[in-house]
Amino acid sequence: MFEYISGALLIMFMRICDVTIGTMRTILVVQGRKYLAGIAGSIEVLIWAFAIRFIFQNLDQVQNLFGYAIGFGIGNILGITLEQKIGLGYVQLNIISKNASDKIAEALRNQKYGVTVFPAHGYTGELFVLVIIAPRKNQKKLISLVESIDSKAFITVQHSLPYRGFMHGSRK
Repeated sequence: MFEYISGALLIMFMRICDVTIGTMRTILVVQGRKYLAGIAGSIEVLIWAFAIRFIFQNLDQVQNLFGYAIGFGIGNILGITLEQKIGLGYVQLNIISKNASDKIAEALRNQKYGVTVFPAHGYTGELFVLVIIAPRKNQKKLISLVESIDSKAFITVQHSLPYRGFMHGSRK
């Protein structure tokens, strides 16, 4: 009975590993980190090859297919969760506040974030758009800071790939 389940668990574990690495590799590719993506891809495919080899050697054992599928699902969840924790790359936050743009900009600058303020004209009249480029790992902290000043501020978040130029803080 143990051998019956152990193969499925082994396959599931291998799929969790390779799909988690694959999720991270995809993020690395998008960010242009080609060497890290290449290394991750090599490890990902090697693990996958071992998993699929085990399945083909034991095609008559249906539980292995379930292990494969469940491992794929868990690997996606784990990969996304891990990537969110690590927070690779940069984000651009665009903030529009009807009444607190100055307070938000001051608070962000006090936290050592660079803020660019653009005058704008909206439906209700004159306002300002605040633009911040920051490490993605700081995104939640930034949004919490903005919301503590203006809980109704309009905030958009986009992936940002800095090309060149000045940016507050260290950039590797």
